Amino acid sequence: MSKHGNTQPNLLIVAQAGRLEYEALIFLTSLRAAAPDWTAPVIVAEPLPEGAWAGHDTRISQPCRDLLTDLGAQIRPFVAEHFGAAYPQGNKIEALALLPPAEPFVFFDTDTLVTGPLDRVPFDFGRPSASMRREGTWPKPPLYGPGFGAIWKSIYDRFGLDFASTLDLSQPDEHWERYLYFNAGWFFGADSAEFGRRFLNWALALRDDPHNELACQVMVPWLDQVVLPPVVHSLGGGRPGPELDGLDGDITCHYRKLPLLYALQDDTVIERLETAVADRSVKRVLREWEPARKLIYQEKGRQKVRPIFADRARGTPEKQIRNQLKSRGWWLV
Repeated sequence: MSKHGNTQPNLLIVAQAGRLEYEALIFLTSLRAAAPDWTAPVIVAEPLPEGAWAGHDTRISQPCRDLLTDLGAQIRPFVAEHFGAAYPQGNKIEALALLPPAEPFVFFDTDTLVTGPLDRVPFDFGRPSASMRREGTWPKPPLYGPGFGAIWKSIYDRFGLDFASTLDLSQPDEHWERYLYFNAGWFFGADSAEFGRRFLNWALALRDDPHNELACQVMVPWLDQVVLPPVVHSLGGGRPGPELDGLDGDITCHYRKLPLLYALQDDTVIERLETAVADRSVKRVLREWEPARKLIYQEKGRQKVRPIFADRARGTPEKQIRNQLKSRGWWLV
């Protein structure tokens, strides 16, 4: 649903051989379980083992392919020309070209669980936005400058955009949250073609010809999240309003890795996951993936992982949680 009528957007995820194809199954099964009224196309972009993915096995396995199709997904192949294996996050940028131009879209990272009625989210496609579930990962200003403000302003200046209107003035100067910064786990817009063109052109510009203020900055793996804010701003968007709180809330969960889902999420999310993948046809395919086999179907997620974090202090850094999972042998990815 959108503020401009009941037309649902095209929904885009990316999947390829390995972890992503199984996460795509979880995404589709959870979408169908939690949002049965979702009727718009669900497009699974599949990078071919050509171009920037040459030499890599990227094709979705036949069992996953059949089940994704049975769940109503449209699997559309594409050739990644610019990023590929060197920067897999670039798949989301190049895959936008698969969508019909001049039509609204919503992109989700494949490691997302749908837990509520996604079809009822009141997207305003005239005002694009993206996920605020992020940490201050970029930039890392050098000791003697430039600072946060100068680095971000240089990017907006380069693309002829107004910088001042992007600032959150409730945050102090040189605090990272003052500056528009998204997680690229979900984003949406009114025209996938125009959004995709800007995303691609500006990402290539910063990657291939970084200007002076970016000289000390590490762009991998943050490039997509560096470029997303100016793209969203240039198309009339900005930070998501309260009407989108269900995303990264009670409608979607960007869990990132299955062990983290069991470590961090509440019982309702766990139940949504396990119910969504309980069907025998899904179980038969998903059991081939070790994290799902052990954590979900052998119930090790509930029996072994959750007790480790039962008394976890609120705000425990995720890095610490990952390290605990690794030390206990439960970092199954």
